[in-house]
Amino acid sequence: MASHKSAAKRARQTIVRTARNTSLRSCVRTAVKAFVAAIAAAEGEKIDATFAHASRQIRKAASKNVLHKSAASRHVSRLAKARHKAQAVSA
Repeated sequence: MASHKSAAKRARQTIVRTARNTSLRSCVRTAVKAFVAAIAAAEGEKIDATFAHASRQIRKAASKNVLHKSAASRHVSRLAKARHKAQAVSA
């Protein structure tokens, strides 16, 4: 239990931030899973849509400091690489 007023406030803020970060991280993971599923199903138009959604979610998480900026860039780069590879195979 917090023994100062400021410590109690920090504890409340931590709870709120943890919930927000968990939610954002979950959205990122869900978007990436949808993208991977679209690649596995080889659905060309769905690949583009899910890539756009996943990259947007990753960049949004980076802007909120849920993911590090460099880590987000690396994730988006890997998704783009997979997207180009899938499109090359289907073409």
